[in-house]
Amino acid sequence: MSYFTARTVAGDFEAVVERTRAALQKHGFGVLTEIDVQATLKAKIGQDFRPYRILGACNPVMAHEALKMEPHVGVMLPCNVVIQQVEGGVEVFAIDPAASMRAIDNAELLGHAQTVGEHLRAAVAEV
Repeated sequence: MSYFTARTVAGDFEAVVERTRAALQKHGFGVLTEIDVQATLKAKIGQDFRPYRILGACNPVMAHEALKMEPHVGVMLPCNVVIQQVEGGVEVFAIDPAASMRAIDNAELLGHAQTVGEHLRAAVAEV
């Protein structure tokens, strides 16, 4: 089992970032954080890197439910969605929340994470 879901699409990198945001929003996710890895690596260590953006996505209703099930689950939130330039297009990939939640001995939380993962997979598929 993979710990992420991914697809590669054609298009301009920034346009794919915006399409990803729109797909996430359609599925109830907002973007709480955004890390421009390319700019950060250039500024902090002087290294060139491909366009690579990490979006910290959160569905507040689902996050609230998870926090009620497991008070320390916040260390695993938000769900990361990454957009990176690759040969032949732009790859969009998202964490499979169930993969990380297996580290917690809580069957109810795992079932919930599987539902969150379904929404993330649908969003990635729509980009």
